[in-house]
Amino acid sequence: MATSTPTRDAYAPPPGGSQQPQADPRRQAWRRRLWRFDDKASPYAYIAPFFLVFGAFGLYPLLYTGWIALHRVEMTGLDRMEWVGWDNFDKILHDSEFWTAVTNTFLIGVMSTVPQLLVALGLAHLLNYKLRASTFWRTVILTPYATSVASAALVFALVFRADGGLLNWALEFVGLGHTNWANGHWTSKIAISVIVIWRWTGYNTLIYLAAIQAVPSDLYEAASLDGASRWQQFRKVTIPSLRPTILFTIVISTIGSMQLFGEPLLLEGGTLGATGGNENQYETLSVYLYNYGWNLGHLGPAAAVAWAMLALLLIIAAVNWLIGRFVRTSAV
Repeated sequence: MATSTPTRDAYAPPPGGSQQPQADPRRQAWRRRLWRFDDKASPYAYIAPFFLVFGAFGLYPLLYTGWIALHRVEMTGLDRMEWVGWDNFDKILHDSEFWTAVTNTFLIGVMSTVPQLLVALGLAHLLNYKLRASTFWRTVILTPYATSVASAALVFALVFRADGGLLNWALEFVGLGHTNWANGHWTSKIAISVIVIWRWTGYNTLIYLAAIQAVPSDLYEAASLDGASRWQQFRKVTIPSLRPTILFTIVISTIGSMQLFGEPLLLEGGTLGATGGNENQYETLSVYLYNYGWNLGHLGPAAAVAWAMLALLLIIAAVNWLIGRFVRTSAV
């Protein structure tokens, strides 16, 4: 005996021959309003934790630092604040040591960022080839980034020691003489730049490698069919495709150079490290802020230095944005 299967839209009466009672219209209207509220409010609830954490640990300290910069506050009397207005900013702007720190920060930033990004770009290009144990090599390159700044700075401080340092031993072995790396105006900056390059090259290498692997292979195939060598493919295909990534790494490296603290502080250590050398030859803005706030105990000028660093970062970010906009316009 054949039986027919009811369709999806077929009406099936409820058991017992009685129909289900209709829902209350007021309850339906309340559910609709609740659903609309949930649809509009849920996204804000999801992102609220970030803004709460940012407000508590980012925005509030920033604004409070600006408030302190307008007062005379000593480390020994945090509860006593005297309004001085812009005197703290005027004090640091007329301090020659501040401009020495600005110059040192800029020079160390250039000396560490340019070679670092060039080496990272070359390593990323090499790692993009099919190599044996590619995961191992990528892990090895990232290892310096995982090393703490204190460990790296202390090891390189032993390398650059004036007496008994590994580098001076190697220089004397080949007959190039003896160099006091920490006391020289340029040699100290070179030493700090070497530490920064060693720590951050692997990090930028992996960023470039990820960007290179995102470049369509059709571009390389077309360039190869046109007779382009590997070097020409690198210049004409890889570099133009990496322009946004290169600008990103330049901005990140610039911000990092503005925040250099552990490397110069630990190069010699002690009193000389806290002042950036006997003639402030490698004192960065972060070390200058540390010396004002913690060694001298003057929190007002230290807060003013922090806001001056923020202003310099905004200026550098604006310059990078203009350069990026010019590059994108010229590319079109």
